[in-house]
Amino acid sequence: MSEPATNHDNVLEEAARWQAEGRKVALATVIETWGSAPRPVGSQIAIRDDATFVGSVSGGCIEGDVVTRALDTLETGKPEVLEYGVSDAMAWEVGLACGGRIRVMVEPVKG
Repeated sequence: MSEPATNHDNVLEEAARWQAEGRKVALATVIETWGSAPRPVGSQIAIRDDATFVGSVSGGCIEGDVVTRALDTLETGKPEVLEYGVSDAMAWEVGLACGGRIRVMVEPVKG
């Protein structure tokens, strides 16, 4: 997997720039949280077709899985809602052990 893009504060501007360069881009947005969530609702990450990404939906604990799932949405063209929580086996597997739950919408950016 590629390293995160650096020196980019605006996720949407970076996504637009990548798209203007002809890259496929997906956007992941935190749409709901419960309990001790690592990032607030509205937090975003943009993922380029080569797995380069900018932004954060979890402070780092689930970004790897979100990037992988975003790449899948670029292939299928279908948005997906992901849910992570401390009680889920997946949460421990991807590192979300903060005690909260989050839902993340992942969707390909249509140009």
